[in-house]
Amino acid sequence: MAGAAPRSDRSPGADDGSAARTRAARLARLGLTTDWDFLLHLPLRYEDETQLTPIAALPIGVEAQAEGTVESCEVVFRGRRQLVARLRDDSGELVLRFLHFYASTQKQLAVGRRVRVYGAARAGFYGGMAEMVHPRVRVTVDAALPSRLTPVYPTTEGVPQAWLRKRIERALRDVDVARGDTLPAAIREHYRLGDLAGSLRALHLPAPDADLAALSERRDPHWTRIKFDELLAQQISLRTAREQRARQRAPVLAAAAGATRVERLRATLPFALTGAQQRVWREIEADLARGTPMHRLVQGDVGSGKTVIAALAAARAIDAGWQAALMAPTEILAEQHFRRIEEWLRPLDVRVAWLAGKLKPADKRAAQAEVAQGGAQLVVGTHALIQEAVEFARLGLAIVDEQHRFGVAQRLRLRAGLAPADGGGAPTPHLLMLSATPIPRTLAMSYLADLDVSVIDELPPGRTPVVTKLVSTARRDEVLERVRGEVAQGRQAYWVCPLVEDSDALDTPVDLTAATTMYEATRAALPDLRWGLLHGQMPPAEKAASMQLFARGDIDVLVATTVIEVGVDVPNASLMVIEHAQRFGLAQLHQLRGRVGRGSSQSYCVLLYDEPLSAAARERLKVIYETADGFEVARRDLEIRGPGEFLGARQSGVPMLRFASLDDDAALVEQAAAAAQTMLTQFPDAAAAHVRRWMGQRAGMLDA
Repeated sequence: MAGAAPRSDRSPGADDGSAARTRAARLARLGLTTDWDFLLHLPLRYEDETQLTPIAALPIGVEAQAEGTVESCEVVFRGRRQLVARLRDDSGELVLRFLHFYASTQKQLAVGRRVRVYGAARAGFYGGMAEMVHPRVRVTVDAALPSRLTPVYPTTEGVPQAWLRKRIERALRDVDVARGDTLPAAIREHYRLGDLAGSLRALHLPAPDADLAALSERRDPHWTRIKFDELLAQQISLRTAREQRARQRAPVLAAAAGATRVERLRATLPFALTGAQQRVWREIEADLARGTPMHRLVQGDVGSGKTVIAALAAARAIDAGWQAALMAPTEILAEQHFRRIEEWLRPLDVRVAWLAGKLKPADKRAAQAEVAQGGAQLVVGTHALIQEAVEFARLGLAIVDEQHRFGVAQRLRLRAGLAPADGGGAPTPHLLMLSATPIPRTLAMSYLADLDVSVIDELPPGRTPVVTKLVSTARRDEVLERVRGEVAQGRQAYWVCPLVEDSDALDTPVDLTAATTMYEATRAALPDLRWGLLHGQMPPAEKAASMQLFARGDIDVLVATTVIEVGVDVPNASLMVIEHAQRFGLAQLHQLRGRVGRGSSQSYCVLLYDEPLSAAARERLKVIYETADGFEVARRDLEIRGPGEFLGARQSGVPMLRFASLDDDAALVEQAAAAAQTMLTQFPDAAAAHVRRWMGQRAGMLDA
């Protein structure tokens, strides 16, 4: 029954104790320990084994099932060892090809044996007969065809599909799903949701007349109930986090009368804040003046002016007698922030400290002591700021730049580090996050519902749109001439490469040109120009020197890796060349493109690509070529990569959403958001049970 202890997952008489423990460990990695875990372990896709297709009628590229007699079966060597068999029925012949096989496979395909094969046929080599590569093979002796679609589940080595199907069918028999449903009847009726027991049964054991396409694409109405429950659990979890934060105490960082550091900073800046920056700053000011912790994300496109907002927030905290910390995911970005903000705040009698992992031990200890004693009013650094040895005297504000680029564990550690060390006696610091990767609305609703989001949707005046060009590497000489032309007009250029140095270990279909190799090659091609090199493996002093020389105009062309994605700000740079552009993600390409176009001259971004292009690479380059709007780039990036990777959570090994799609289920996201508030106010016990059932370990990922 629903409340019974989970049954053993050992097949009777099949496993000894050791094998059972091994299988249990494998199941645990899949998150399968209880009956309910198995019930919610839903199919990835479905296969139609209910009918046979004549070999001559097999569709190309579509999975289907055929049956015939094995005409031949032999091991051949065509570049590699492979097993090739021929299958015949009354309509024609089909080649079965196995690039990886065991002796049992060859035995199964004995000549004269009648077998069923399931897979996607493809056109044969050199116009020959159609073939299936690695089809599923089943020996048949007048075996009856299944009466319903066959579910295919996520699994791992040592957990066969057949075993999973039987185990899930047992859970369907044993569990009283209706009694264990965590969704109150009032919610189900209001949103016209189906019965959970019926939905689970229909998805695990599809009816004979079920629509294969609708099930596989998760358009079937039974999927709606599942996706709603998952999204609802997510929304409840996020709102619970918000409510818990609202009960915490934070420093009141209200504006003081007179010439504060904030007012002096605004007066001394060499530019005026845009309307969008002023609006966002007012929102942050209001947050800081409250006695509850700010939890705000400021997002804006590349070059929209987020750094100055961070500086103003830090100045407000310092005016109120508290410390501020700014953390960035890479040392080069952290150093860029340090130099720029220190230049702004030094005239205001603010001590800005630098703390990074690569500091000499003595320098690091000195910096840590200054932070602990309160002498350092603003601390800028990398994840070294959340190391155990760093203690703040009075931390009132934490600023995290490009927070999605930190690993999940690092972000969770940061949040834990912001909690009062004395168990709640000290106030919790305010948290301000910055992102140059605009986050689409549905993603923000799904993963950032416990955040307040501000958007800088206006670029500073004088910025010119960047013209993007797609150029094959076969035309590299033309690009070099373009570089020469830009330099002749008094401007500068970047040449970005994906690797630091050539690596024989990198198994890729193309030879990725390394930064060091490209530096030598381009310098030899255009020896009259002044060339510089910048990559992450250079000593910090050399990196800083290269950056300074380029910023001063003493270098015409800077050959670099992606460290400049968030680094040097040079208004005179008007040309960005990206080598092997098909190897970069959309967000990276957009960030790199944003390094130019910061001055009054027309700027260009040249994407050098290798042929042939994969479909995915072609799609990415098409998006970046057609779209300059950061929010549209982000939306398309989300479509391509999915929310886990987009937010830097893929490395956790836990999928952020298993069933729902932010693109396809946007309406469900909004319904779940509304239902979450009802659940928390009217059905708090059911809300807690719902989160436990549907989120599990993923709930912690949302806090990151």
